[in-house]
Amino acid sequence: MQVANKTFLVTGGCSGLGEACVRHFVSLDAHVIVADVNDSASETLLDELGDRAHFAHTDVTSPSEVQSAIDAAARNYGGLHGVVNCAGILGASRVVGRDGPHDLELFTRVIEVNLIGTFNVLRLAAQVMSGNEPDADGERGVIVNTASVSAFEGQLGQAAYSASKGGVASMTLPIARELARVGIRIVAIAPGVFNTSMIANAPDAVRESLQSQAVFPARLGDPAEYAAFAAHIIENPMLNGSVLRLDGAMRMQPK
Repeated sequence: MQVANKTFLVTGGCSGLGEACVRHFVSLDAHVIVADVNDSASETLLDELGDRAHFAHTDVTSPSEVQSAIDAAARNYGGLHGVVNCAGILGASRVVGRDGPHDLELFTRVIEVNLIGTFNVLRLAAQVMSGNEPDADGERGVIVNTASVSAFEGQLGQAAYSASKGGVASMTLPIARELARVGIRIVAIAPGVFNTSMIANAPDAVRESLQSQAVFPARLGDPAEYAAFAAHIIENPMLNGSVLRLDGAMRMQPK
């Protein structure tokens, strides 16, 4: 599927990896629904991008708000052809910490946003995309989810985050097998450590430790590199059902 002249829903689209995807897709002449909870950040972004981007306030855990964002794609641009799920939270905590056991509400919230929110978006988007006219390969839509290398090498304090991203990774193949019958592909990207606000807000020691574990290139990832990879997945019809690492050979250490 070509990105140009298609419509995509990008969650977490006002910052980090999501914002990079929004900007890159618009530069490729796509239309984008920017789905995020950050209303104020959307104003600056939309002023820059113009009519090819439309903001929809979207809590990914809310079926009604996600459906409203999907409806906005049809209302503003005539349909929906793909989804890039970038919305997520970190929620680091030790299982047994100085102040007691891991807060169960925090664990639940991380799973709710990162895993259930991702599934909520893709299930509703897939329902709509299944009604698209197929292209020459029979393709009707593409879903790109964001897992993490933490799904495989989670660090101390990442029980909730790793569990949520492990769920995103492990549901990729069964969903690909199911959606094949309606011509929808699904791929998960497992990024390493990228230079986003999530990392910028981490303690200096944590940020320096993560950067030191990069193999080559010996730096944090650039969100634009994630966006370029997401676009390639959309345009390469043989990519389906896989979890693809984008990490510069990083293998995270325990801490």
